[in-house]
Amino acid sequence: MSEEGRFEIPKDMRSMAEASFDQARKAFEKFLASAQSTAGTIEERGETVRAGAKDIGAKAISYAEKNVQASLDYAQSLLHAKDLTEIMKLHSEYVQTQMRSLAEQASEMGQIVSKAAMEAAKPKV
Repeated sequence: MSEEGRFEIPKDMRSMAEASFDQARKAFEKFLASAQSTAGTIEERGETVRAGAKDIGAKAISYAEKNVQASLDYAQSLLHAKDLTEIMKLHSEYVQTQMRSLAEQASEMGQIVSKAAMEAAKPKV
């Protein structure tokens, strides 16, 4: 393909996409740090909670894998974009999907942590 016919992503558009990607990454990193901190605190409560902490860790890893895969898929889709309109559409869809996914993940993680805390608080018989 000649230099003249090659599609270039405008600098402002690239900056906006990078900023949104960074924002999503920071939100997820904060979520993971919180989940790991909670798992560490809960794990100190004994054998009953170790199973809950293990579930929390496994779920966090699952979320991380899912979100990394979504990011890679998004980056690959941008490489195949034909024009600025398609890039804007892909970006909007990606951001909306990731925000929805992060909200669902936070809710699920909250339920898992709550369940683990309730199990830890049960009196030993």
